Amino acid sequence: MDETVSKTIMCSVLFLDIVEYSKRSVTGQISLKDRFNNHLSAAIRDVPLTDRIILDTGDGAAVNFLGDVEDALRVAISLRKSFLNEAPDADPPLLVRVGINLGPVRLVMDINGQPNVVGDGVNVAQRIMGFAEPNQILLSRSYYEAVSRLSPQYAGMFHYEGSRTDKHVREHEIYAIGQQGMGDKPAPETTGGQGAGQDGIEVARNTLQVASNQQRALYVAVFAAALALLAVVIVKTMYRPAVPLPQVAEAPKHTAQTASNVAVAPPKIVESKAENKQKAEQPPEEARLPARQEKIAVPISRSRTLKETTAIEPGAAALVSVAVMPWGEIYLDGRMQGVSPPLAELHVAPGKHEIEIRNTTFPVYTKKINVSAGEKIKIKHKFTD
Repeated sequence: MDETVSKTIMCSVLFLDIVEYSKRSVTGQISLKDRFNNHLSAAIRDVPLTDRIILDTGDGAAVNFLGDVEDALRVAISLRKSFLNEAPDADPPLLVRVGINLGPVRLVMDINGQPNVVGDGVNVAQRIMGFAEPNQILLSRSYYEAVSRLSPQYAGMFHYEGSRTDKHVREHEIYAIGQQGMGDKPAPETTGGQGAGQDGIEVARNTLQVASNQQRALYVAVFAAALALLAVVIVKTMYRPAVPLPQVAEAPKHTAQTASNVAVAPPKIVESKAENKQKAEQPPEEARLPARQEKIAVPISRSRTLKETTAIEPGAAALVSVAVMPWGEIYLDGRMQGVSPPLAELHVAPGKHEIEIRNTTFPVYTKKINVSAGEKIKIKHKFTD
């Protein structure tokens, strides 16, 4: 011991606090402290004197273990078991909070010339103890990292409690002995230096079983989510809106109606018997003249008046051939003429015009033309990604 005095070392610190000790009467405090000291003496009797330093804190104790890192855990579990095995009618009841930490401490001599321990290792152990419930053992992350690597049984004994903040705004990650919600149930007992005992193995088995059940529930939830996503995709695929090609048959009707309301009135088709006889004597090409006049009345320029429109002769119109892939709505000077295919050509009046080809999936294609009477032009466009 003398060789280590005034040196900074790493050690395990077991900090114990008697619950509501200060609220008891002097007689009650004496009874609690006597019973506490008896349990503590029995728990540490196997730890060599050179490997431990005990500090009396009045309402508890801080035991510093300078040797085996497992000593703090074995003593804590043994103490809690003995506290819980006290007579149920003991008055006042002995309830103790326990905190364990692994950290740096400084070995110094106190005012009486006896070995003493100070440092962050003791302070953190006290903070960890302050987060514990009565008869609960809490561990700091540093101690958990050290002891949980010693054996698989030890690793299965602990449960992560989360992060806590002390009064100095310092974060501590906390681990408890036993499963979550264990409360003040007895903890598994460890024996000797051979690792955890049979109770520790049982706790490890139960912990693994809980983890397996949680993992199974997670798999079921993921599988259910995947099925739901697949169902949504199938439904969207079945009810996806069709490409607006089926509306091709109705487009010319709408165009003809719009053109008749805005441009010109169609030529009269009610004829007398004399006119029918005269028409029958004319060549076949002239007999089809009314139908051709009806076609060129639709795509007139918006700037022409009604009088100018009716004066346009069929032979004076220009022919615009249209070829669109895969399909497109044809607009002449802002007015829809139809859908290509099947629309293949337009008869337009001489002059400047603007032709737009629209597809709901692609940008609009615009073509400006300046045609003369009888001129034939061809416009081809292919919508691609």
